[in-house]
Amino acid sequence: MTEVVLLFPLFLLIVFITAKIFALLVLVQKLEIASYYAARRWQLESHLNADQANWDETTLKPNIIKFVRGYIGFDTPAVSQFLNLKDLKMEVVRTQVWNVITITVTTSPAGVKMLCKYPKQAVCTAPYGNACLNGHDYLCQGGKQMEVIKYVPNRDRPIQFVLPGLK
Repeated sequence: MTEVVLLFPLFLLIVFITAKIFALLVLVQKLEIASYYAARRWQLESHLNADQANWDETTLKPNIIKFVRGYIGFDTPAVSQFLNLKDLKMEVVRTQVWNVITITVTTSPAGVKMLCKYPKQAVCTAPYGNACLNGHDYLCQGGKQMEVIKYVPNRDRPIQFVLPGLK
């Protein structure tokens, strides 16, 4: 019985760290799905005509951002806190052929101060590389940005096919 009482805090620490790592994986998957939704919707509903480009920026883009924020979890306080969400930005760059949709999510510190007791140079020694340094920064400093870029073609309406000689 004494062993269980003494090992229970260690078990809780392992569960907590595993949950924070799982939250990061969930955030990456949610970001991929939300970026696909945003890119597809922009492709199907945006206009090529410059007269309607203002509607795309003032109506369509904020509506897409609203749904993306809701899906990722910014509107739910428990999900937002579990995933350490801080800010979301969506940029659309129009080119001749492609629309480049970039969704960027900024996270706050993960809040695992117990793991930040030692400096990152001591923790991330020789066999570990930049991934260890990035992980240490995410856990201790926060403010990391995750970015997903999608390229979608312009939705050109094709010219109607006419058989040669039939007009």
